[in-house]
Amino acid sequence: MTWPVTTLSIVLIVLSVILTAFILLHKGRGGGLSDLFGGGMTTGMSGTSVAERNLDRLTIVVAGLWVLCVAGLLILYGMGAGA
Repeated sequence: MTWPVTTLSIVLIVLSVILTAFILLHKGRGGGLSDLFGGGMTTGMSGTSVAERNLDRLTIVVAGLWVLCVAGLLILYGMGAGA
């Protein structure tokens, strides 16, 4: 393996763990899998807090970086760098 493939692979693993943690930190909004684990017991009176909006933004940024890493790996493997 070449160093760009190795580096992108490590970054992808780290981003995957961070993205999973950010997704699990979100509040359940009901009607989904969060109801299955008791997340549907929240009231509708709570609005979107600043922390929740910032978490949404961070999740989107990390997901975008994750997609770019996957695309970068596809390009490198397509050029034959992984052989």
